[in-house]
Amino acid sequence: MIAALVFVAALAVATPIAVALGLTALTLIFSGGNTILLASFPQQLFGGIESHALLALPMFILLGELMAAGGIGRRLMALAQSVIGGVNGALAYVTLAASVLMAAIIGSTVAQLTVMIRVAVPQMEEAGYPRDLAVAITAAGGLLAPVIPPSMLFILYGVVAQVPVGDLFMAGILPGALMTLAFLLVTGWLVRREGLPETPRTNPGRTAWQALPALIVPVLIVGGILGGYASPTEAAVLASLAATVIGSVVYRELTLAKARDALLDTAKTTSVILFLVATAQVLSWVLAYGNLPAALAGAVDNAVAGPLAFLLLVVVLLLAIGTVMDPIPAIILTVPVLMPLAAARGISAIDFGVISCVTLTLGLLTPPVGSGLFAAAMLGNIRPERLSRRLLPFFAASLAAVLILIFRAV
Repeated sequence: MIAALVFVAALAVATPIAVALGLTALTLIFSGGNTILLASFPQQLFGGIESHALLALPMFILLGELMAAGGIGRRLMALAQSVIGGVNGALAYVTLAASVLMAAIIGSTVAQLTVMIRVAVPQMEEAGYPRDLAVAITAAGGLLAPVIPPSMLFILYGVVAQVPVGDLFMAGILPGALMTLAFLLVTGWLVRREGLPETPRTNPGRTAWQALPALIVPVLIVGGILGGYASPTEAAVLASLAATVIGSVVYRELTLAKARDALLDTAKTTSVILFLVATAQVLSWVLAYGNLPAALAGAVDNAVAGPLAFLLLVVVLLLAIGTVMDPIPAIILTVPVLMPLAAARGISAIDFGVISCVTLTLGLLTPPVGSGLFAAAMLGNIRPERLSRRLLPFFAASLAAVLILIFRAV
């Protein structure tokens, strides 16, 4: 309780979210009398960002900056408009379609958001979309990254639960399709409610010719990763180099001044996000030391017996855990405890894994810890609480998709 009050008080006085998380972790340590943890605090703080997967983050951030500064993003969006244009809210649908493609390539919400927000949001804002709505649509698309295969969360679950990752990928197609459809329906509702403008259809031939050099960037990412020639980090490096050449030599919009600004903005954004990831990891570590996940699992086991009630309660539990913990440490902490309880109720490890991963993914865009939420708010230059309100319809649509998965599993 004291730790929660400290966190709320820190946010009330406009303390940066990363600092608030660190203060909360320290409060839990002192209030619980576990001062022995202080000796490992710096190590855990550093360990939170000592991840090979995070190497891709600064390169994708730089790629988004270079695509925006060099005119590449604008031409790719124009190409999509030439296909989907002529209807109200066409840019919103284009952004969701691009998010699905990016989700199948990158597999990381924060990395996807850094590219999409820099590319899509300026285009939507220029077309007359409210900035907070443009950021919300783009951020919602980021939820698809950990769900649509190949997914890092599915890989991690497969390792922890010792189930075939290929089977998880096949099972992940359904929730990915459900969430995509749900987001399209929500977007259509928002288009009508907000009266979003119609995007005129441009000349496809001329637009395609202008966008031809820009297409090299996504081709490098898709071909490099799916072809097995490059890791996501290496593909982002190659794409950034290509974006530099295309933006400066072909389109001649990427000047030295813009390139310098892109590098500075990349450094600032990366430092803020990594600090947030580090302090979130420390908080997760302190909560795990206090045996909170195991205690909650025991309460779930004693509360319900049937598979339907069990899964519904697990979803509520994972939603609560997702508000204070990133999905990766949450899977590591909860799956070994909850999966045997699910197996005892006749729920397959594949179904339980898909439901767990999708539910924990929602925590990426929910306060108080949601790294995707704060990354999107920072990149989109809007307040997190304002973005949270805009994301509520997408959150409700995601919960509906989870409920469908639950009823299918039982």
